[in-house]
Amino acid sequence: MIVQRRAVSAVLATAALLLTAGCSSDGGGSPGGAGRTPPTGTAPGAPPSGRATEPAPPAKGSVKVLRTVAEGLKTPWGLAPLPDGGLLVSSRDDGTITRIDEKTGRTTELGKVSGVSPAGEGGLLGIALSPDYASDHMIYAYFTSASDNRIVRVLYDERKPAGEQLGAPDTVFKGIPKGVIHNGGRIAFGPDRMLYAGTGESGERGLAQDRKSLGGKILRLTPEGEPAPGNPFPGSPVYSYGHRNVQGLAWDDKQRLFASEFGQDTWDELNAIKPGADYGWPKAEGRSSDAAFQNPIAQWHTDDASPSGIACVDGVIWMAGLKGQRLWRVPLRGTEAAAAPQAFLSGTYGRLRTVVAAGGDRVWLVTSNTDGRGHPKKGDDRVLEARVN
Repeated sequence: MIVQRRAVSAVLATAALLLTAGCSSDGGGSPGGAGRTPPTGTAPGAPPSGRATEPAPPAKGSVKVLRTVAEGLKTPWGLAPLPDGGLLVSSRDDGTITRIDEKTGRTTELGKVSGVSPAGEGGLLGIALSPDYASDHMIYAYFTSASDNRIVRVLYDERKPAGEQLGAPDTVFKGIPKGVIHNGGRIAFGPDRMLYAGTGESGERGLAQDRKSLGGKILRLTPEGEPAPGNPFPGSPVYSYGHRNVQGLAWDDKQRLFASEFGQDTWDELNAIKPGADYGWPKAEGRSSDAAFQNPIAQWHTDDASPSGIACVDGVIWMAGLKGQRLWRVPLRGTEAAAAPQAFLSGTYGRLRTVVAAGGDRVWLVTSNTDGRGHPKKGDDRVLEARVN
């Protein structure tokens, strides 16, 4: 039985925010009104001791979409910027990786990742460049196979013809539970050069609390796929647990990890991740009075978010919303939200899957309207460049 987490009192003038409830897996349905001006999402709770010592960004910000970088993409999911300015994007359903010329928008298919078995929310999901990409040219990919979710690495050889530039996959890590829903899929190398992966509980709720299971976790691995040194549970890849479906990972400038998480019927979450912490699912959803569980720093009713990718820019978390069809701004003070979440682009571009820091005050945004749950328009899906503050 879920312990309903209680929304705490706001301490900011932007205070109490009310939302309509809904169901959130990978975020189906329509947005709650294009152009609707929030505030929505719940305001942060009382500041912990010492929180006021860290400065916070302004409570309010802005977003301006500068251009469409590329369009006509099919089920794009992960995005990885290349050192030379190009962009790599994965296709969930086709199992391909495509290179986008950031200046011209020209797309070139590198090839298919062998072994991808797309179904439901599964397929070729997150991608990340090796921390030694300049010398090894390896791309890491998280995908659903016929038997599990796994992480592989493939060599990218630009000298070969288009469509043949990806080498055979080298399996780095396997055995993550798969399902029609809740496959997680976001991967990223942290400031410590370790590989982090957000997984889902594949619809088997009990896996999230089972520390021996790889489902419903954030994993921390070496680039070779071994449990990373310093993990909270010796010999285990598990970094945190009690998650339902993690699809967003990002670090702030002090190397603190944040993650987004799909709720079920009540609350989606943005969490500050602590090694070894229990985030409550399926015993809790959203804020809880149970001290055994780590509370989110912000939460949303599921119609307004269904969060996927996140990025941190100048002390602000930017969170892509699928069902919510908007980009959320959450300013940070340490590991707490410093002000109420603010929404942008409500309904303008449809479902938003991925947001990636692009340097300075810019981000890349990836739409997700061709995934079977959106309403594609001419030109979907797209990669956008936006200025944020």
